[in-house]
Amino acid sequence: MPGPLLIFLIGLFVSLTLSCLNICASGSATSCEECLLIHPKCAWCSKEDFGSPRSVISRCDLRANLVRNGCGGQMESPASSSRVLRSLPLSSKGSGSAGWDVIQMTPQEIAVNLRPGDKTTFQLQVRQVEDYPVDLYYLMDLSLSMKDDLDNIRNLGTKLAEEMRKLTSNFRLGFGSFVDKDISPFSYTAPRYQTNPCIGYKLFPNCVPSFGFRHLLPLTDRVDSFNEEVRKQRVSRNRDAPEGGFDAVLQAAVCKEKIGWRKDALHLLVFTTDDVPHIALDGKLGGLVQPHDGQCHLNEANEYTASNQMDYPSLALLGEKLAENNINLIFAVTKNHYMLYKNFTALIPGTTVEILDGDSKNIIQLIINAYNSIRSKVELSVWDQPEDLNLFFTATCQDGVSYPGQRKCEGLKIGDTASFEVSVEARSCPSRHMEHVFALRPVGFRDSLAVGVTYNCTCGCSVRLKPNSASCSGSGTYVCGLCECNPGYLGTRCECQDGENQSVYQNLCREAEGKPLCSGRGECSCNQCSCFESEFGKIYGTFCECDNFSCARNKGVLCSGHGECHCGECKCHAGYIGDNCNCSTDISTCRGKDGQICSDRGHCVCGQCQCTEPGAFGEMCEKCPTCPDACSTKRDCVECLLLHSGKPDNQTCHSLCRDEVITWVDTIAKDDPEAVLCFYKTPKDCVMMFTYAELPNGKSSLTVLREPECGNTPNAMTILLAVVGSILLVGLALLAIWKLLVTIHDRREFAKFQSERSRARYEMASNPLYRKPISTHTVDFTFNKFNKSYNGTVD
Repeated sequence: MPGPLLIFLIGLFVSLTLSCLNICASGSATSCEECLLIHPKCAWCSKEDFGSPRSVISRCDLRANLVRNGCGGQMESPASSSRVLRSLPLSSKGSGSAGWDVIQMTPQEIAVNLRPGDKTTFQLQVRQVEDYPVDLYYLMDLSLSMKDDLDNIRNLGTKLAEEMRKLTSNFRLGFGSFVDKDISPFSYTAPRYQTNPCIGYKLFPNCVPSFGFRHLLPLTDRVDSFNEEVRKQRVSRNRDAPEGGFDAVLQAAVCKEKIGWRKDALHLLVFTTDDVPHIALDGKLGGLVQPHDGQCHLNEANEYTASNQMDYPSLALLGEKLAENNINLIFAVTKNHYMLYKNFTALIPGTTVEILDGDSKNIIQLIINAYNSIRSKVELSVWDQPEDLNLFFTATCQDGVSYPGQRKCEGLKIGDTASFEVSVEARSCPSRHMEHVFALRPVGFRDSLAVGVTYNCTCGCSVRLKPNSASCSGSGTYVCGLCECNPGYLGTRCECQDGENQSVYQNLCREAEGKPLCSGRGECSCNQCSCFESEFGKIYGTFCECDNFSCARNKGVLCSGHGECHCGECKCHAGYIGDNCNCSTDISTCRGKDGQICSDRGHCVCGQCQCTEPGAFGEMCEKCPTCPDACSTKRDCVECLLLHSGKPDNQTCHSLCRDEVITWVDTIAKDDPEAVLCFYKTPKDCVMMFTYAELPNGKSSLTVLREPECGNTPNAMTILLAVVGSILLVGLALLAIWKLLVTIHDRREFAKFQSERSRARYEMASNPLYRKPISTHTVDFTFNKFNKSYNGTVD
């Protein structure tokens, strides 16, 4: 398998490197304790007759070398270890377990024994248990701009309790409010504003005096009390736009007894506002130069008494106190201030932010969303970490995948368990306090893991001292195979007295013929060099040829502060490389959200991405407008293999396919969720298909068809006739459809005409303009002899 083989080769390389360089036998160690500090692989031989200072055999060497040179079992080489002291099993439910502590993290106590430069590893698990009790404290901005919000939460307690009891059977609710410091320039301080700061404000002329923070209702399961307390509240008015909410947040966090936070409960602090907050140093505008002390300052009336005496708290102080008391802060803010509070969440652990409607109508859903978000993730925090300890985390989340360098799991369901592997490394021995205790705690959890650290910086042989031992000519103390001479005596076995003429043996103090005695940095006495002291550090070696201060520096710091100087060469701590140890090997800073290193377009060098793909840029090489897709990248390899009958030993194919594992198949599985399906058209109008998937060792697995898929060559005349026939057929079909539609339309119109005709009714009448062509006149004549007259009619 490539993975185990790669690990074996790396281990072999490290072993060969240590053997070749062998910093253990560099001569810098003059005692057992100094030997242990050089490298975790170094061991000290305490056998009395083992070697000599003039011999090539050194008491400080690799363990294998000491055994080969005859040291036997008298070696000092302590190893780092860890031991679980207390491990209670994880609980499955949070409520209904009266008399028993709810356990969400295991183990609870571990002891580690660390050798400098070495590391030890232990496991821990964290679970979001079901039905865990919830304490929710509602902290509301009661400045004038929040009046409509106050009106809309009059019955919030009842509705919120109904929703929260769907998530937990043990829910309690509390209430507090804030405005701002009652001093200028934050509030109106003129005498006429003391009782009513809204005087002269036309939109709302009546309000209560300004105040800093008031704790109105301790946490209770009586939601009616919450509703009653909210109905009593009236808004106030401050002078500037920012509010004094962070004063209130700090008091709600540290006044545990007055608020009523329970030991075994999830603590939620909901902070609602429609404006930005005052932060540390803003108080200087009002003459408040005393920093906040982080203590509780609520009086008997539950009002904040230090509002006008101390500055606003800093973000660091808020984060510290919220974490100490396991409180999850939920920012419920309006949309125009969302990004500001989103930035605060990166500085205050365990904090979430949600967008609040202008009138707070969505507050219940907002709280439910924030609760689900908090319960869906687990993040480890470190408390009281010693400066000389390095911690490395690997998270294994619900998907079973390990994420090196990550100490957070997201997307968990309630009841899921997240596992973490923690490696602890001691960089050096502390100058004092050889024992230390630090804690690992999930953010927002009460549970914690206490890790007791003991530094293994002494050798077992150092306690078996033999003063004035015969092995030291009766003039020194025998310890760990060496003699520590009494004053006035010198030599490997204290065989010389100070002042004796040893000039005849001075050549033994020269590294080579013609070289100065003791490299010019020491005195030759009793056949051996006694190195001078230096204000810059330590001079050592058989011929005083080495020191611990002549190594490369970075920005004036020896070995960049990440290594030890040994004989002019930096020996880097774990996690750093380079001539001056300025290059970090941590690749977590190069890992994107998708888990890829530098988006697979570059290499992680010294903790930063160096893009190698032409056209790629960005912090993670994530931007690359000109980059081909993965299928196009793998296509070159596939085409080369097809051209050379599938033989990857061709020089060109070997170069193109050096990171590929090729598998030839007759059919391609198109439904493999772990692989990407690629296909392209060959010059012969065939379709070539292959799939690729990324392997854990960084290579790609290509599954390639043996032969491209090619169809039979179609007849041109057949295609032409088919096209022409299809066009004619479609045309005739369209004409037939048109004729059918016209016929249907005509028949409907004719039927309509016939129907109207059948309903028509007629009656006889004469045209008033008509005149008969014949007129009949009737004349009635009456005669007398004197005149004529007539009467008549005309027809």
